[in-house]
Amino acid sequence: MWWKILGVVLMLYTIIAGMLIPLSPATAFIDADKTDTGTRLEMTVHGYNTHYTQADNLRVWLKRDSMYALCANEVKPISDNKMSVAFDLPNRVSYFDGATDFSLVVDGGTKDGYSVLPSAVSINQLPTRANMEESCAINALNQRAGITFPFRNILEESIRSLYFHVPLWFAMMLLMLISVIYSVVYLSSNNLLYSTRAAAYARVGVLFGILGLITGAIWAKHTWGAYWSWDVKQNTAAVAVLIYMAYFVVRDSFDDLDKQARISSVYNIFAFAALIPLLFVLPRMADSLHPGNGGNPALGSNDLDNTMRMVFYPGVIAMMLIGAWIANLLWRINWLKLKRFSNF
Repeated sequence: MWWKILGVVLMLYTIIAGMLIPLSPATAFIDADKTDTGTRLEMTVHGYNTHYTQADNLRVWLKRDSMYALCANEVKPISDNKMSVAFDLPNRVSYFDGATDFSLVVDGGTKDGYSVLPSAVSINQLPTRANMEESCAINALNQRAGITFPFRNILEESIRSLYFHVPLWFAMMLLMLISVIYSVVYLSSNNLLYSTRAAAYARVGVLFGILGLITGAIWAKHTWGAYWSWDVKQNTAAVAVLIYMAYFVVRDSFDDLDKQARISSVYNIFAFAALIPLLFVLPRMADSLHPGNGGNPALGSNDLDNTMRMVFYPGVIAMMLIGAWIANLLWRINWLKLKRFSNF
């Protein structure tokens, strides 16, 4: 019973922590995107979970790289989530032609800490090194105290889907692995007990795969703009689930229990062999919107910080334990039905 209780406790922890821990204060967007040197750049900065009016020392910079930065000449809070900022840009210099993107660095004091909005403004004709170095340096940035999840401009609050969508796929892989192991054991022993176990774990694995597709589609709608973008990983995941759904068609095609168990066990082995390249190999060979594909690292420091790991990995363990619990209950029900109606 201990592992069942552990699964429930971890799932409750994942739900509560995953939904209640706030996102870090951050700069969501600004209303200016391109300007020239030698002009006055005025913008309205929109924050997320910020407290601009309560900041003890609100500071803003335009940052090109570790050497070049421009300090804001005026910073006026309008509300907790909005402020007006003005920069007097240095004069145009001919040999710095072209446009260069500047990031916006906002230090909201000890309450909010600092945040960075990459490539916030594009400036034509950059100032000289001397002009840049004469501007105020970015130093003594405040760090926000407390536990928060990272803010990502594209994901925003939908980043919480990570604690449920991805663990469903982790749990599905474990359930399918257990299922194929039972199929192999059946082929070596001809004991129907193992075939029914394999079917139960595969059935719950397919359920988790379908839930993974549904949660992924909902997440995609909020981040990519459509429920189904025909992304390579979306397509291969759907094919993998369909292959396993055919496993049950194969089982139901035979009345003879031994033939049903033998043929479905062989199919299960080949289905699992197809699952690995469909989910882990083919998506990495093509560009994909999903992290972990096309050179985009999965679960890296940019998308999963230490605070998120404190919730994500317990969620993975919880989903695996609950999936195994459901599969075990389903196997017991099916095994009792089989013994009752098959006279053995």
